[in-house]
Amino acid sequence: MKKWFQRTLYIIITLFLIVGLMSVFMLNYALKPQLKAYTPEESAELLFKQYPHTRFWLDSLVVNKALKDTFIYNQEGIKIHAYYVFASQPTSKTAVLVHGYTDDAIGMFPIGYMYNKEFDYNILVPDLQYHGESQGKAIQMGWKDRLDVLEWIQLAPTLLQNNPNIIVHGISMGAATTMMLSGEILPKNIKCFIEDCGYTSVWDEFASEAKVRFNLPSFPLLNATSWLCDIIYGWNFREASALNAVKKCSLPMFFIHGDKDTFVPTEMVYPLYEAKEEPKELWIVPNAAHAVSYRDNREEYTHRVANFIKQHMN
Repeated sequence: MKKWFQRTLYIIITLFLIVGLMSVFMLNYALKPQLKAYTPEESAELLFKQYPHTRFWLDSLVVNKALKDTFIYNQEGIKIHAYYVFASQPTSKTAVLVHGYTDDAIGMFPIGYMYNKEFDYNILVPDLQYHGESQGKAIQMGWKDRLDVLEWIQLAPTLLQNNPNIIVHGISMGAATTMMLSGEILPKNIKCFIEDCGYTSVWDEFASEAKVRFNLPSFPLLNATSWLCDIIYGWNFREASALNAVKKCSLPMFFIHGDKDTFVPTEMVYPLYEAKEEPKELWIVPNAAHAVSYRDNREEYTHRVANFIKQHMN
């Protein structure tokens, strides 16, 4: 009996150690990936390969010193960065554009082109924590980022020298950030949101990736990793929920998702859309993989966004 107990205890301790080590690995794998240190110029060149139509616009912004940037310290004392560009003529209409996982602010400049060049909006494009020129110990998956984006919005009147009316438009993790922000108590100058291929929650996204990439079940690894995240970074995977946030949002929201998305599975958009009260719109983009709906359907994407903002930004 004693040997059985010792053997069982040994197995339990071994399993705890294995799960613990795996959770450390998974947390670092997800939130502290090794990002390539591109200069802004290198990032722009990579951008032009997929979106050549943005080159002249972005080059002209640089030459004319119209592309401006600034740093602030957020509520936790972390130094964060953003670019901003004025419209060609004074306007209150402003788009805050939020990039995705392991991307940076420059990666959102094709959407910036749409708003600034085609719609003549001011644009404000932040680097989220751990990305681009912003600091941060780890990727925050949109949860803490929502508060940083809110800080940028509160600073926008000073940067843009007006009282801006704001749309927030995010892609992938930036879309999750946008939805998480939508559940906060918001300034009255935020008018509407566009989320493009965002996830329901960090838990759901990591559970999906654990299954697809590693063929692992959620329990117990995801539970342990979420608990570890709470200890180290102050938030857990279940509370970082876009789904819960959109339930509290009364402002207009446009949901966009590719029907061939496997990174953030297409089926995630349906509970998000159902949870959000009117006004809302949904576009399932045919044959679009993850985060390429604009690239592969530029004309229709621009047309649909133009119709949405025409209704809700005036």
